[in-house]
Amino acid sequence: MPTPEPAAVATELRTAIGKLSRRVKHEDRIPHGQVSVLGTLDRDGAMTTSDLAADQRVRPQSMARAVGLLMEQGLVARRAHPTDGRKSLVELSSAGRAALEEERGRRAGWLAQVIESELTAEERDVLARSAALMDRLSAR
Repeated sequence: MPTPEPAAVATELRTAIGKLSRRVKHEDRIPHGQVSVLGTLDRDGAMTTSDLAADQRVRPQSMARAVGLLMEQGLVARRAHPTDGRKSLVELSSAGRAALEEERGRRAGWLAQVIESELTAEERDVLARSAALMDRLSAR
């Protein structure tokens, strides 16, 4: 069998990733944008709203609204910036951490269940190797 052309592989991969991503998002209980903010705070620690906006590639006004919604739900909290009294930091609350872990567990749980029920052991091995390759591609 001839080696497929990179452009054809790219098209098929992009389509498949898009479908899988949409299906995994279907399991979400927290909107994707909010989960993304919670995940960033979990990974990177407390940040200003401006830094969060830059990280998420959204306008600061949009991030301020998102942070406000997360604060109303008790998922994040504000605290004074340690070196700049004009700024405040947004940090993950314990409720936010719990909600994020639950969300991650639900996503991973559904996907793990489908992988186990739909794929053979050989296919699971190929998928595991493919995940490492996709991770490599995303780092470029």
